[in-house]
Amino acid sequence: MTCDHAGTGDRRPDRIVVGLVAAAAILAGCVPHQGQLASPGPAVQTPQWRLVEDIRYVPADWPEPLTGDLFLPDGPASPPVVLLVHGGGWEGGEPENLVSIAERLVRRGYAVFNVQYRLAPEYEFPAPVHDLQMAVRWLRTQSQAYDLQTDHIAGFGYSAGAHLVLMLGLISDGDALDSPWGGAETRLQAVVAGAGPTDLRKFEGGRLVPQFLGSSLQAAPELFAMASPVTHVDEGDPPVFVYHGGLDWLVSVDHARDLKTALDAAGVPAELYVSRWLGHISLFLFDGGAVAAATDFLDATLRSEASAKAIE
Repeated sequence: MTCDHAGTGDRRPDRIVVGLVAAAAILAGCVPHQGQLASPGPAVQTPQWRLVEDIRYVPADWPEPLTGDLFLPDGPASPPVVLLVHGGGWEGGEPENLVSIAERLVRRGYAVFNVQYRLAPEYEFPAPVHDLQMAVRWLRTQSQAYDLQTDHIAGFGYSAGAHLVLMLGLISDGDALDSPWGGAETRLQAVVAGAGPTDLRKFEGGRLVPQFLGSSLQAAPELFAMASPVTHVDEGDPPVFVYHGGLDWLVSVDHARDLKTALDAAGVPAELYVSRWLGHISLFLFDGGAVAAATDFLDATLRSEASAKAIE
């Protein structure tokens, strides 16, 4: 494991700010990284890209007119796709929060669909899971219109968004949440989850989780279990990359470690990347090392022999 230091030169615009940013970058880069996949796919760099904004991805009769922004790389034909999902405690946030990640991914040769979903308290679980199922369905119907490689779709989310992409990715045939909007057309081929709550049963109090689920743990333990990604792990799940801050006091790092343990037990390829000295917000702000490692994971997972031929 190595840590790269960036020099600041002789200019002194604000040494305190520069020092804090550099220190955060160093701390974010010095991390334990478990289960790294051995064979990354072909590296792709596409500095040019275009953006199609405000695409409605849900049917006309959906409860809300949800939209997403589609980032499309120039160059490689039929790029693999990343569904990008923002956080915000299931009650807030917006796709604009993840534009930086979207731009990094599209420059790496991925098409990125950065989407809205329905928010609490007006809408409760599983409404946003259904929204994301519709987003994946929409992507697969648009494979020819936008020249997308929709047999290679990953979900990428942070915080509440990580919880939602994990739910989406870990739902399997026969799961209660696979009906009525799931099915084979909604399956993911990889998941990246940053600082996500993986076991909602750990939140015995507080406001956000009961608001999202519309009940308390004491009143509805079965609902809390159903809404926890860790309870949906099985051997047929797609590969998962989990990253987390070791000093996260909002969503403790044991959520990530417990999920990695469950994935390992089920034989699901999984990586765990812990930024030891960062918390929930600081990991989001200083995510360079984590997102770079996640992108390597996506290369290894999505750029199979077939997808490599598509981008040659």
